[in-house]
Amino acid sequence: MLRRITLCLALVSAPALAKPQETYCTPVPELVRLVDAPTTPELRVDPTGRFLVQATRPAFLTIQDLALPEMKLAGLRFHPGSRASGRDKYYKALAIRPLLQGPARPVKGLPSRPRLTDLQWSPDGQRMAFVHVDPSGSQLWVLECASGVAKRVPGVVLNGTTGFSVEWLPDSRSLVVLAVPPGAVAPAPASSVPRGPGIQEHNGGKASARTFQDLLKTPEDEKLFDYYLTSQVVRLKTDGSDRQVLSKPALYTSAEPSPDAQYLLVEQLHRPYSYSLPFSSFPIKTEVLDMRGKSLKVIGDLPLEENAPPDFDAVRPGPRSIQWRDDAPACLCWVEALDEGDARKPAEFREQLYLWRPSQEPRPWLKLTTRYRGLDWGDGQHALLQEGWHKTRRTRTHWVQPDAPEAAPVTLFDRSSEDRYSDPGSPLHKALPNGRSPMLMSADHQSIYLSGLGASPEGDRPFLDAFQLDTKKSDRLFRSQAPYFERPVRLLNPATGQLLTQRESLDSPPNLCLRQQEKVQALTDFEHPAPQLKGVKKEILRYRRADGVDLTGTLYTPPGYDGKSRLPVLIWAYPGEFKSASAAGQIKDSPYKFIRPFWGGPLFFVMRGYAVLEDPTFPIIGEGKKEPNDSYLEQLVMDAQAAVEAVAATGVGDPERCAIGGHSYGAFTTANLLAHSELFRAGIARSGAYNRTLTPFGFQSEERTYWEARDTYTRMAPFTYADKINEPLLMIHGAEDSNPGTFPVQSERLFQAIKGLGGQARLVTLPKESHSYVARESVLHVFFEMDSWLEKHVKNAPARRKAASTP
Repeated sequence: MLRRITLCLALVSAPALAKPQETYCTPVPELVRLVDAPTTPELRVDPTGRFLVQATRPAFLTIQDLALPEMKLAGLRFHPGSRASGRDKYYKALAIRPLLQGPARPVKGLPSRPRLTDLQWSPDGQRMAFVHVDPSGSQLWVLECASGVAKRVPGVVLNGTTGFSVEWLPDSRSLVVLAVPPGAVAPAPASSVPRGPGIQEHNGGKASARTFQDLLKTPEDEKLFDYYLTSQVVRLKTDGSDRQVLSKPALYTSAEPSPDAQYLLVEQLHRPYSYSLPFSSFPIKTEVLDMRGKSLKVIGDLPLEENAPPDFDAVRPGPRSIQWRDDAPACLCWVEALDEGDARKPAEFREQLYLWRPSQEPRPWLKLTTRYRGLDWGDGQHALLQEGWHKTRRTRTHWVQPDAPEAAPVTLFDRSSEDRYSDPGSPLHKALPNGRSPMLMSADHQSIYLSGLGASPEGDRPFLDAFQLDTKKSDRLFRSQAPYFERPVRLLNPATGQLLTQRESLDSPPNLCLRQQEKVQALTDFEHPAPQLKGVKKEILRYRRADGVDLTGTLYTPPGYDGKSRLPVLIWAYPGEFKSASAAGQIKDSPYKFIRPFWGGPLFFVMRGYAVLEDPTFPIIGEGKKEPNDSYLEQLVMDAQAAVEAVAATGVGDPERCAIGGHSYGAFTTANLLAHSELFRAGIARSGAYNRTLTPFGFQSEERTYWEARDTYTRMAPFTYADKINEPLLMIHGAEDSNPGTFPVQSERLFQAIKGLGGQARLVTLPKESHSYVARESVLHVFFEMDSWLEKHVKNAPARRKAASTP
């Protein structure tokens, strides 16, 4: 069935000249029903545990939404009227109820076409602030929980170009926001007649940068960037009264009150700008203001980040990660690199942390031997500090005492970040009356509460532990039990063990539950959004690669499948780099997680009679000083062969009718496997990059540049071996892909190469879409293309099988 909507360019490899296709297409009804399955509401519990808000998003936007005007400046995309992203799926409905009593009531007073975001509870839990993204200007709204009525806060238009900044003050009646200055005049439209050539010049010094989209190109772009990003810091009451402008107009990106509401921490971008880097690398000044807007101290003013090394352990020199302590009235913490941010420089210490209180000088606190990763504040004697080093995957967590600088850090955990089985979890937090959220601690302040996914050889089993800091021993308070996947949400009462959890099973979507020891009370009862999936079977496969590396994957089979015949197979893959073979083989799923349809995955095709292997482990391992990608192709083919053989060994999959597919780096994988093996009958590659000379300063986890690893870049690029791609390849790409490295030209050039070399390929370019596809029309068409391709080239293809080749 065809539905005429707008232009979708589909280039078809055929003896005849390819022609534009003027309509979007709709797939078979069983796929349409999955695309249109309703979303399950997201849940927000207020800080005091009295109210529950249910927020519902649309499953997709429309192509009309994407066709609205859009500014593209310095790596940002936003609607010029709302000064916010036009591609987000904003909440379309809110409902509220007491936490322990249902049902939820729709919130009254919302705008006629709600596009809601940034839901923020007031510290006392009596109100919720949120933003309505209106095309004429983004609005601040407040929900009064007792009445269930929402009202617009008058007199303010919000700026969300870099994300909205909406912060409650401790009185729960006042907010600090970034607002559009009234009366600002837009720059005059640029002339269509060029004034001269565009010129960029570099006078030496390494300035490597990965490939980015939507960068500034002209002085007119710079003026537009200034105009749209300019904000003022404004304080006002929830009814719009007592409005105070606390700053002059500037390019602010955030304004955060101190816990005692006496100061503001503000960040602002400034010139000079770059034509080769996004806004996140522009100069940025961080300073502290008092609540009258007076500047008290400039904490840092970082220059343009043009000379940063490409390493993942490289950081920006100068103060960064600047934050208020959650447990103190007004104390800042930040970190500065001691090695100038260059991970390749030898250094005994890499980082220095500082603490600062207004009217005092900054005080050096701790030195770190690797990179700062984060802090969880508890009180003056208890905080958790994380540091790590990407190159070795080492991560460490220390117990530190911010009010006792002479106290040495106590290392609690020292592990590999790749080792999911050893992950101790993350601390739970509590809400304070001032709105801050330090760690939740036991009454004697000797223990913290850690919650995690609980990865294990049995699959993920979320847990909650009481962890004693001085003895480093854990007391397990909760662990998810079959047949459920249940994760802790909030420990309401540590003394009684009253615990909020989110519980799901294979056939039941996530619902909120209240646990009191062994008693479980369901607080919500959301229905299955796609009941036709209830008969789908899910199995976690464990298998082994030819070199002995353990692998896993999740196999789905159709409802009613009796095992008497072999099914065509769709494998959906995304490789990952590892430094440890043992970590690569760890289970990374749960056999009890809800089977939810997601447009970005392959699960839809289980309803078309395929055995689907989702997220199989495709590790690329480089132990010790070895670089994973130097043996990428050999390992990739072993990964794929092991996956095909594992599915075949179950008796479910037909090894002669296998397809490989993936999105982004998974698309890169797909093209490589068609070039370097004969395992698959066809491939589906969505939004990929195929020519690594177009990403010369690194990609994925590759830190070396093209000129440091020329042979690796060349061998990994499927474009190099386009003459070896002798199976049909479907490529799909968003026409406005903004992801670094995956320019649409990547797919265009590979298609041209395959076509010129006599291969079989099809390129579908989706108008207005970026790296992920968000319009319903686009997603339906994607499934139409994928289904048609698989039916023709896999399910109904004549039997043929060749041995896998070695790259």
